Amino acid sequence: MGAHFSQRHGYRDRREITVREDAPEAFRAGIMGIAHDLGASYSDIRAVVCRVLHRFPDPSNWSETPNIRDEVIDLLQNCEWYRVYDVAEALFEHFSRLQRHEEFTQRLNTLLQEEGIGWQMAGGQIVTRGAAEFENAVAGAVQQLGNADMLTAKNELEEARRDLSRRPQPDITGTVQHCMAALEATARSLANEPRATLGELLARQAPALGIPPPLDRALDRMWGFASEMGRHLREGRVPNREEAELLLSTASSIINYLLQVRRRAGAE
Repeated sequence: MGAHFSQRHGYRDRREITVREDAPEAFRAGIMGIAHDLGASYSDIRAVVCRVLHRFPDPSNWSETPNIRDEVIDLLQNCEWYRVYDVAEALFEHFSRLQRHEEFTQRLNTLLQEEGIGWQMAGGQIVTRGAAEFENAVAGAVQQLGNADMLTAKNELEEARRDLSRRPQPDITGTVQHCMAALEATARSLANEPRATLGELLARQAPALGIPPPLDRALDRMWGFASEMGRHLREGRVPNREEAELLLSTASSIINYLLQVRRRAGAE
């Protein structure tokens, strides 16, 4: 099937994110349509869906349409919301074997954006999606840390995002812990103090790291807030998703800033 009118002429909706813990009907229908458009038969799709949902195919359904098609529709319409995203990951594996996974990923992410869903596919996994600023900050920090061979900080930042992407419930405290650990590991590496805490580094190495006042004080308060939320939880005070996403975005932006400062200093 060729490109649709909107694809040929570059018309796209990128709605504000309004959906996270749900799989709207448009997404359930869309994922089936994408798979079929890319060459998967309804029998192929049923095999993937049944494997994910731990169901046997209905042996009385043998014709592609309408029987098997309608069986797939019923399965996708009635499963738990997070299982639909599991199906998306399984379909990625299916299309990887056919060398069509990149096209599947592109079309799936377009669908997610058009429906205002706060998830996206990256590397075959469904991960959380935020506003453009959030995406740019996190992706930029991960890339810069990889380029600088700061693998500990990079792994921590990636784990923070994975925690925020867990289904059906995100690991909020894990996100907070890992994003701040990424920032701390970055500062330790740049300051050549592998055992210092971020708070200690801010107290004695902020100027050397390129952190001017009052940004150093703001970071120190952020570190204290994150420690309370992620490490020393008080009864009845659990961080919410918005707070965790803000900390992840901010930590990523600061990592980008620190690495840019160091790179600029090295070029002078």
